[in-house]
Amino acid sequence: MDLLTVEHVTKRYASHTALDDVSLAIPKGSVYGLLGPNGAGKTTLIRIINRITAPDAGRVLFGDREIAPDDIYRIGYLPEERGLYKKMKVGEQAVFFARLKGLSRREAVVRLKQWFVRFGIQEWWDKKVEELSKGMAQKVQFIVTILHEPELLIFDEPFSGFDPINANLLKDEILALRDKGATIIFSTHNMSSVEEICDHITLINKSRNILSGEVDEIRRRHGSNIFLPRRGADPAAGRRGPLRNPRRHAGGVGLPDAQAPRRERRRRARGHQRGQRRRRTAFVPRDHPLDERHFHQSRERRVMKSRSGQTTIPR
Repeated sequence: MDLLTVEHVTKRYASHTALDDVSLAIPKGSVYGLLGPNGAGKTTLIRIINRITAPDAGRVLFGDREIAPDDIYRIGYLPEERGLYKKMKVGEQAVFFARLKGLSRREAVVRLKQWFVRFGIQEWWDKKVEELSKGMAQKVQFIVTILHEPELLIFDEPFSGFDPINANLLKDEILALRDKGATIIFSTHNMSSVEEICDHITLINKSRNILSGEVDEIRRRHGSNIFLPRRGADPAAGRRGPLRNPRRHAGGVGLPDAQAPRRERRRRARGHQRGQRRRRTAFVPRDHPLDERHFHQSRERRVMKSRSGQTTIPR
């Protein structure tokens, strides 16, 4: 059964198309990864799900009906842009956000105290937010996001700013929430995080859904790690197998340099070395006297040409 369904959603801002006919279905009780480069449209889709903005076309279903304003109380959203009131005390502000989600003050304090002890930040209850480190502040925001125990949790780049130990702590908590029945949308551009905790993924690139499915099935079908989408085709059906030169296919999603074919990496390295050698030389007239100014990086006249001839000087 799907908890959330996005049907043919399109969103435009003036001449820019942020989402172009995007559809996906998020199974109940799963961790669903939204993967894609910066600017692909992930955050726009999340804002539409949260009713922060409305789609120009298409619709979002929560369960078996179109999402309504009251459904916001069933959603917990941790945005990429963190925001806490710096002059307020940590505990006071956490209670304030919990009450916005419908909890009584007494219930909010009880739950918050438990989570603060669990995350090891109980001594910061009466401190001002401006005294917290970035990681501490993000722990507070994570707690506030999940405190009212929503059915759907949305995390937009939740590991940003965390050290490896706290990132692992957060991963364990996310998986524990899934095991308790929560459905989680996890937005990131980090593939390693997706493989560790996600059951299903959707890959969004240039405003379009180009790949969707279970993580294990996608890994089996696209084991070469290169996927070339075809515009207008089924997102699940792409070209398989390695590409001779991934950089030529601007519409596709290629690999980082560390995973590129060995021959391609060597070719790039040779080109980089040649470029470095060219940048280490300067040209001055053959009869021009030399001094230290020709080796100064900030001089505009460090490259000079002469009709009679040139002398190459290594830097």
